Amino acid sequence: MSTTTTYDQLVDILVTRFEVSREDISPDVTFEALEMDSLFLVELLLVIQSEMGVTISEDSASPSDTVGQAAKLIDAATAAAGS
Repeated sequence: MSTTTTYDQLVDILVTRFEVSREDISPDVTFEALEMDSLFLVELLLVIQSEMGVTISEDSASPSDTVGQAAKLIDAATAAAGS
């Protein structure tokens, strides 16, 4: 049985819901580099809330964040919700 990481889930959301090429995504790439602005981030956070059950404030993420940073943010929010 394989374990899906938060990063993997985030990549899947970017690919399936936002039509980003999987080859363009890495932990170090920023959302800006993927041509995604703050409006995109709001939509992404809503999808994360819907699909992963985690609420992240809009102030916590910015287009200059990397995909890896976003995955850590989701992990931290998940851990906080669980405690």
